Amino acid sequence: MKIRYLIAAPVAVILIYVLYVILSYDRIPDMQALSPVSGTAEEAAETGRAYTVVTQNCGFGAYSPDFTFFMDGGSESWAESKESVIANTDAAAEEVLSFDPDFVLLQEIDTDSTRSYHVDQSERMAGFFEGFDRVFAVNYHSAFLMYPFTQPHGASNSGIMTFSRFPISSALRRSLTISTGFSKFLDLDRCYSVSRIPVKDGKELVLYNIHSSAYGGSDEIRTAQITQLTEDMLAEYKKGSYCVCSGDFNHDFTGDSAIVLGGSGTGEFGWAQPFPAELLPEGISRCIDYDDESLVATCRNCDVPYGPDCKVFVVDGFLVSDNVSVLELHNVDTGFAYSDHQPVVMRFQLGE
Repeated sequence: MKIRYLIAAPVAVILIYVLYVILSYDRIPDMQALSPVSGTAEEAAETGRAYTVVTQNCGFGAYSPDFTFFMDGGSESWAESKESVIANTDAAAEEVLSFDPDFVLLQEIDTDSTRSYHVDQSERMAGFFEGFDRVFAVNYHSAFLMYPFTQPHGASNSGIMTFSRFPISSALRRSLTISTGFSKFLDLDRCYSVSRIPVKDGKELVLYNIHSSAYGGSDEIRTAQITQLTEDMLAEYKKGSYCVCSGDFNHDFTGDSAIVLGGSGTGEFGWAQPFPAELLPEGISRCIDYDDESLVATCRNCDVPYGPDCKVFVVDGFLVSDNVSVLELHNVDTGFAYSDHQPVVMRFQLGE
């Protein structure tokens, strides 16, 4: 009898936990209006003027060069300490500010997560970008993950954040297609935000900030997400809007960076499949004409610490509508000092 109880007890605990995860799961509704926070003294944007935009995945403040992540084949599930989260968050903000940006699009900004010691990175980032309007969109939130057993990943609350030196008149959160199977509990919610900035010619600059699926994505899901995004951009472009999209696409953005930067085949890492350029409609372009003499990686696989054996890729970048002229484009080498991603900087001009 005692043996039966000894077996039944852990089974019951597992069943209760699985039930908790399933019942606590819910998707954030699509077309959710966001509330921009005003902070800018600038007027509307204008044509014929050069602007600088920076995109940076901040990696929830965990990814110092020696950090490895359990879902990439590494060992850690939390950042090293609360202090390291703060230090890495601040370093990311300072690096981005060094480019004197007009617009900033950040991903993987935690607000209240176990893995980042409940540091509110959105509030910390806001302190660095005084004089900017800002918008925050929750990308995913999750129940308490009990794995790895030695240090459970815990609950995650993470989002994407957009800053603008010019007024953001309105903003929207668009839910992306995700898996409907069990993998949805791994990849969680996914979205992009849409921020509207008035232009003096009566049109709008529309900024899209995206962090698409990684671990739970399939070819079908990846196709659906890119199609949804680019069709949205195309509709805006046809209305006369100027469209700029940036973020972490979780694709090999150039299509061959895995090979160019380290000889990895595209099939070696399931989350870094070639960007489906064939899905881009006429009027929307991928920005890959870099000014650098050699290709610079924007992301590392975190199965090992950063070093010669670390596989690197380009997964972060920009899409623009044809009425936006790209003047300069750089992937910035930071030595992966504060994140598993590196910033991408673009100077652009709105067409007349």
